[in-house]
Amino acid sequence: MSSAPGSYYLPNPSPWPLIAAVSVFTLVTGVALWINNVGAGFTIAMVGLAAVLFMMFGWWRAVINESVGGNYNSEVDLSFRMTMGWFIFSEVMFFCAFFGALFYARNLAVPWLEEEMLLWGSYTGGWPTAGPAGAAHIGADVHDVGRGQFGTIGAFGIPILNTILLMTSSITVTLAHHALRHGDRGKLVLWLAITVALGAAFMYYQVEEYIEAYSHLGLTLGTGIYGATFFMLTGFHGMHVTIGAIILFIIMLRCMRGHFKAEDHFAFEAAAWYWHFVDVVWVGLFIFVYIM
Repeated sequence: MSSAPGSYYLPNPSPWPLIAAVSVFTLVTGVALWINNVGAGFTIAMVGLAAVLFMMFGWWRAVINESVGGNYNSEVDLSFRMTMGWFIFSEVMFFCAFFGALFYARNLAVPWLEEEMLLWGSYTGGWPTAGPAGAAHIGADVHDVGRGQFGTIGAFGIPILNTILLMTSSITVTLAHHALRHGDRGKLVLWLAITVALGAAFMYYQVEEYIEAYSHLGLTLGTGIYGATFFMLTGFHGMHVTIGAIILFIIMLRCMRGHFKAEDHFAFEAAAWYWHFVDVVWVGLFIFVYIM
């Protein structure tokens, strides 16, 4: 039943939080085992991924049914907004930790090692680096680091293309929001579809970039501190783009079914906030990882 003014809707006991905890734990454990070459890691990761997808479908369906059933009032809407704000703040802190690790390694640890030569007398410093031999240049973008040669990915190839894609997607999701507020359902669905397509294109080109890095440049997670920070930052960001695109796709399907009103559409706004956050993080990542 719907919430009366001044009251707060409390859902019935739900199994979805427990299912979410177990499925995410399984997925993370499987991925950790997989990247450490444990035989069952891939299978456990796939089971965890399937459980996460099942949980997302079931829990989202329950929340959508509560929303369209009129169970939410202004008090619930305010709590949703506060929760989404804190969630995005936690995501900002998450990425700040990785940007901090990159800054520490590149601007503090490497110069200290070069100056003091505490561990290796022949250390030459420089960035990018992956080992005690430093970063002796062999050509423009190839480095001999004592762990084999590896190449770096320049900013003005796929990265600048992906930057254009994401910046354009911020515009299209804003246009979709404008259409929703003006009751133009056709333009709303169109701009959302374009936004999802731009997100999918971003991920396609990032996969192409990873294939190039692994297959031709010798750049992997095992390529020392440079490889680790590069793939951790771009990989986690790519995961967030994927999640954001899935959320926007679900929102698009709901819009096609007539959900949301011009004056009441927080689920759409939350998805748009998340997408803008992902875009802003990419701008920082493009500058600090690809350019600097």
